[in-house]
Amino acid sequence: MADTLPTDAAPPSGLDRRKFLTWLVASPTLMIAARLALDVPSAQAAEPSAAPEDTPLNLYVAVRTDGRVIATLPRTEMGQGITTAVSMLVAEELDTGLDAVDVLTADADPRWLIQLTGLSSSMRYLAGPLRAAAAEARARLVTAAAHRWRVLALTLTTAQGEVRAPDGRRLGYGELAEDAARVLLPEVSPLPKPPSKYTVVGQPTGRVDARAIVTGAARFTLDLDIPDAVPTVVARPPTLLGTVLSFNASTARAMPGVVGVVQLPTGVAVAARTFAQAFAARDALQVTWAPGPASHLSDANIRTRLRDAIGPRPLPPLFTTRVVEGRFDFPYLAHAPMETQSCVARVTNDAAEIWSGVQDPKFARSQVAGALGWALTPQRVTVHPIRAGGGFGRRFFTEAAVEAALISRALGQPVKLMWSRNDEMRHGHYRPASHHRILASLGPNGSILGWQHRAAIPTVEFPHGFGDLLTSLLGQALPDVTSAVFFALTQHVPYQFGWVAQELAEVPLPIPTASFRSVFTSQVGVANEIFVDQLARELQKDPVELRRSRLTSRRLKAVLERVVLEGGWGRALPPGVAQGVAVLEEWDSAIAHLVEVDVTSGTPRVLRVVIAADVGLPINPKGIEAQLQGAALDAMSTTLSAGLHIDAGAVREGSFADYRWLRMKHAPASIDVHLVRSDDRVGGVGELGYPSAAAALANAIARATGTMPTRFPILDEGV
Repeated sequence: MADTLPTDAAPPSGLDRRKFLTWLVASPTLMIAARLALDVPSAQAAEPSAAPEDTPLNLYVAVRTDGRVIATLPRTEMGQGITTAVSMLVAEELDTGLDAVDVLTADADPRWLIQLTGLSSSMRYLAGPLRAAAAEARARLVTAAAHRWRVLALTLTTAQGEVRAPDGRRLGYGELAEDAARVLLPEVSPLPKPPSKYTVVGQPTGRVDARAIVTGAARFTLDLDIPDAVPTVVARPPTLLGTVLSFNASTARAMPGVVGVVQLPTGVAVAARTFAQAFAARDALQVTWAPGPASHLSDANIRTRLRDAIGPRPLPPLFTTRVVEGRFDFPYLAHAPMETQSCVARVTNDAAEIWSGVQDPKFARSQVAGALGWALTPQRVTVHPIRAGGGFGRRFFTEAAVEAALISRALGQPVKLMWSRNDEMRHGHYRPASHHRILASLGPNGSILGWQHRAAIPTVEFPHGFGDLLTSLLGQALPDVTSAVFFALTQHVPYQFGWVAQELAEVPLPIPTASFRSVFTSQVGVANEIFVDQLARELQKDPVELRRSRLTSRRLKAVLERVVLEGGWGRALPPGVAQGVAVLEEWDSAIAHLVEVDVTSGTPRVLRVVIAADVGLPINPKGIEAQLQGAALDAMSTTLSAGLHIDAGAVREGSFADYRWLRMKHAPASIDVHLVRSDDRVGGVGELGYPSAAAALANAIARATGTMPTRFPILDEGV
């Protein structure tokens, strides 16, 4: 049975909004595939003998003759828990145990329209088709049992991976798989269950891969045992995007275990029998570097260029009595995933095979093909997405895959390339720095007549597009246009603030950028919510009351009310202790944060975080809780202490020793998550929890100290 199937259409975010088509595509194993059914001819839909490799599909659910259930998906597990959520959805519809479901990640294939893991899209897009496919499989299994027992299918039930008859007879799914594969038309409803009937979905569930992760059984890229793959590292320039002028590798080549030295566009690679030998030989290289294009840039002139890009104030609306202004500065940020970039590559004269934890395997495939000179024949490149230790947008970029492929071709053998932590921090793609000006125009009696937010941000690179070929080509040809379009599509102000405008001033700087958790909202949305508090102070209103009176979203009002209730907003607090709130609606979800902070020691200390989130149907509440807790800690880190500094085109920070991410000792005593459910849509979670957590923390500090933070990180020791 193939592990990979293609698709030609993006999956929807909910069953209620699209019509699905499911059909049988393989025999003797029961295999049900799901895709959008818009104008698909019925003859195609009913074709039972189509080979998987010839059928354009979104995903499939298969029941094997041993009873195992296989779900294959075009997404990458990066720690967000999608394998558990997928297992729960399939187990729910098939009435089988979680331990009977295996989740496979699909290889890169152009027939999948979208394989991108990001934009909080995985479960939003895949939950509906998964439920449809699994429900269709259940209906066919029941029909097969009815035929064997010669009873009405409507009299049969399913439970624990079996079809059961009223008289006590039972048949396991494995026993029925071959017969079910030959069923032409199910005799019971193939529709998914209503959420009211769920017994698995919606229940807090531990991750199905937790034991494998903590015992080391889970395999990441560098754990793979590809025959003859040699450990490889790269010597990199001292400045961003610097290049090799010349190098002397004679000493390095003579060192123990060294297999070869290869010059790359990005540096000089050294392969050896062990990573220790490779690092030692790399350090023995004598390299003369050409400075990168950002070598004339440091923090001070970057900030000046961003501020200058804001431009003059616009004219306020008519009848304005005063204008309130807020200015905010955000730093460059590294994604800093726990697993650094890595790749295993095997390149021969006519083919390449890549193993790596990539967020868009199709983009990785095209980039590797282009680097090898095979841009017109990308089918010569096979990309196997591997479980990754965090992504956050960093793994959209494929430098490791391209480097590994070039090195493998030069050496004539497979390589296992590892980026060091220093490589990761100083030669990555970053969330760009930014400067923001927000103006609120006030009228008589405290009315708000207008809101204008102008954000100066270096162009965010989207060469991968949004998972499809067209936007990828646009992202590579017109990066500033793609960045501006994404800004316009994702940024909005959820308040009645009169005439509202949000503008992006793109500043071209030769520093590599990438989307970061929540992309533009990680700056724009944070600044907005901090400024709402400033506006409340100007109007002498309680910040919660101002939000209540101006929010336009019912879902946001609901999560705000819940977080205020659970957090005890307004209660008496000791001197130097205060609370802050913030809200966000994005990715079909809504969230509110309440953060309680103590500033009596001079350094802000977070005491408590309360979160209320409406993500629609909560597939796995425990997984949602974990993601929101992690996002809150990320937001605390970047708000208080973590940020990058640029010195003459070089990134100053090189590890977690100086990139001041918070430690366990800084975590609050509690991060409580409360789910508010308004409907059964599946909303996004992975990026949802960052912006309002950062803003709520800043607002709490402002209330505790009397001074609104405007420059981040607040405890920046590098200025």
